[in-house]
Amino acid sequence: MDEPPVGERSADQRPEARLERAVRVAEQALIEFEIAVETFRVEVENFSRLHHQRLGPMYTRLDELDARIAEARAARTGDPEDVRRAQEARAAVMPMPGVDELFHDWVDSDGLSAEAAAMLTDRPVQPPKRVRPSDEVRKLYRELARQAHPDLAREEGERQRREEFITRVNAAYARGDEALLRELSEEWAAGPVAELRLSESEELYARLEWLSQRKEMLSGVARELEDSAIGAMLRMAPDDPDRLLEEIADQLLAQVGEREAELAVLVRSVQ
Repeated sequence: MDEPPVGERSADQRPEARLERAVRVAEQALIEFEIAVETFRVEVENFSRLHHQRLGPMYTRLDELDARIAEARAARTGDPEDVRRAQEARAAVMPMPGVDELFHDWVDSDGLSAEAAAMLTDRPVQPPKRVRPSDEVRKLYRELARQAHPDLAREEGERQRREEFITRVNAAYARGDEALLRELSEEWAAGPVAELRLSESEELYARLEWLSQRKEMLSGVARELEDSAIGAMLRMAPDDPDRLLEEIADQLLAQVGEREAELAVLVRSVQ
């Protein structure tokens, strides 16, 4: 086997060249990690929205029934402790400013919205949005994130251009907008491509340190998502979150029935 020219061998073995390769590997690893974290964040956000839309009215109904049960019990016994508990239970379901925004339109000025009320009955309602983006949307997002990620920029102007572009990509991905992602893919392909140049050793070390700090920050974000109540629920059924919601809805409906029966008994005893 022919030996490579001395000049080429020495250039490839320069400390800067090895550092450059290390930076490239670290950059790609970080980008893949960011894609995974952002994908999970979108899934958690969408599942949280769907959870509120599907189950929020049931939780609201349970709170109202608990308040009525506590009030009926207090009316029957007259015990000060029962009266205090009834007041606390009622306070927990009192309307709050901006409640319609907090609860994503399942509560309006007249109480439960028409769609929310329908969820507690057999009347059909508009199907909720998908919990997760489609496979094609996920594929387009990953491709764009790998191509246009800001961490690949070495100059501030190019970084800003990439950050603005990726912000648009993330927004389209969060909505599951396949058509817009395709348009963005074409836009990126037609735009300027940043030239990657070798850096000095000090800059490469600083780059590796920044990448390490960025990874630590993302690890914290991932832990927060995984430890959240919604994240924990989503991990229980990652492939079929709709089924998990249906199971929880069945449990809540059963609890609603039990509370209504308990309330009916208390009301009859007071009368």
